[in-house]
Amino acid sequence: MKTLNTIALCVSIAGAMAAGNAVAETTSPFEDKEIRIAHVRYLSQGDFPELYLKGVKRQAEALGFKLDVYDARQDASLQRNQLEQAIMKGYDGIVLQHGFTDSIKDLADMAVQNGIKVVAFDVNADNPAIPQINQDDHLIARMSLEQAVKDNGKAWKAAYVYVPGIPPLDRRDEVFTEFKGTYPDIVEIARFGTMNNPIPNQVADQAAAVFRANPDISVAFSPYDEFAKGIKIAVDEAGLTGKVKIYSADISNSDIQAMREPSSAWVATVATNPSIMGEVSVRALAMLLNGDSVTAQVTVPPVLITQEMLNDQDIKNMDDLVSKIPSFSSSTVLVPTWMPMPKVN
Repeated sequence: MKTLNTIALCVSIAGAMAAGNAVAETTSPFEDKEIRIAHVRYLSQGDFPELYLKGVKRQAEALGFKLDVYDARQDASLQRNQLEQAIMKGYDGIVLQHGFTDSIKDLADMAVQNGIKVVAFDVNADNPAIPQINQDDHLIARMSLEQAVKDNGKAWKAAYVYVPGIPPLDRRDEVFTEFKGTYPDIVEIARFGTMNNPIPNQVADQAAAVFRANPDISVAFSPYDEFAKGIKIAVDEAGLTGKVKIYSADISNSDIQAMREPSSAWVATVATNPSIMGEVSVRALAMLLNGDSVTAQVTVPPVLITQEMLNDQDIKNMDDLVSKIPSFSSSTVLVPTWMPMPKVN
């Protein structure tokens, strides 16, 4: 798998305010046109895709786009059918969110051939005409695992939750594989995971059996927050909150609440702002529709969020996180001078 080239992303409150002032008077170049876009999403379970969708809606509204959402609910064949429907309906643009290359590649190619602009978030469409909008998944995994070493030393036994075939998880797995080579005394005791709904409950059932069979596990690496929720359920029910520590990726309101529970085993996560990722995806699509060029890989770097940070700054929800952690609050990626930006809530 090719290593992503990270695009430098300048993020600051001052920069966000300046950008907001600059675009306050901006008029969409699409104002007198009816632009119809489709958001075809494989993953809808959990807070991350819901927050991502919020960002898609916000940016589409700012641009005056008519948006239709197709929700495959973790069903690859349904996502394929929905993508085919979107092509047949002749949308001007399509945002693909998560999924499997084998399921969507030929149809994504067909969309491009029919003059439809396409961008893909966290799914490899394997087409040079389709920009890939990604979190920096390698850095997400590395930062999470480095925090685990900082907290637990260089020798521990781990439970690992992973489902192959999903690009962000595959990229995070690449780092975990390298990590175990760097730290040979960190041993993966059990590997499991599922994308079946409801994901946390399904993972919790798997984890409960793993913890019963392997009482020496002290770290759980769950590089997706819905997995981490399941691990936490199993840890709480088994009375292991003082023994197992959970390290994850992604963040949401419910994640923050879970991490801040007294004696919570969930001690750290690494994340980008899901809503911003949705906004960036639509901005990339708008640039293509406007005839602008977009680089093949658009990658947004993440932020480490620890339980200690949440408690020290009394961060109760995503709004608090955005207001108190400047690096999480906004991005200036893919913001040409003509780009209308969402209104500040």
